[in-house]
Amino acid sequence: LERELGRGGMGIVFLARELSLDRMVAIKLLPPQLAKDPAIRERFLREARTAAQLSHPNIVPIYRADTADELVYFAMGYVDGETLAERLASRGPLPPAEAVRILRETAWALAYAHARGVVHRDVKPGNVLLEAGGSRALLSDFGLVRTLDAATLTRSGMLTGTPDYMSPEQARGEAVTQASDLFSLGAVLYHVLSGHPPFRA
Repeated sequence: LERELGRGGMGIVFLARELSLDRMVAIKLLPPQLAKDPAIRERFLREARTAAQLSHPNIVPIYRADTADELVYFAMGYVDGETLAERLASRGPLPPAEAVRILRETAWALAYAHARGVVHRDVKPGNVLLEAGGSRALLSDFGLVRTLDAATLTRSGMLTGTPDYMSPEQARGEAVTQASDLFSLGAVLYHVLSGHPPFRA
């Protein structure tokens, strides 16, 4: 492990060096309180393996999903750059041409995943990674939200996801489909162009 990159309700992310291939990777740990549940561990690993089948230039690749003692994690490609959320925080609304490029590439990633039956469930600026130099946008966190959504609903009747970008059906606890991802993508586009999410109440 090199250093911590960030943390939140979805887990903790570390920058690490994969020794066998001498490459930098990002490691995301499942929240420890969820990792203790065997059913959640198995669901997480199953969802991560499904996400690992996605191979697209605009999707952060998952290299491995595994356990180590009580820890459950997956290793994914490390993107040297910033999130779209960080760019918005530092620069405010983006020029239309830049916004269109970023959202088009994110839409390509979603179209590819949707064609394979995979729904993201948490499309938001924090899950869109921008390579340094502005050459590419990549969508991250496939395979994690569905696990946490099911675990949280089962345990407490609450929802996971990000309310600022969440579709109405997801907020109501109903089935989440490809259309839900597109609603969230539209909310992200609104934020990118205006400087704030569409709903602030």
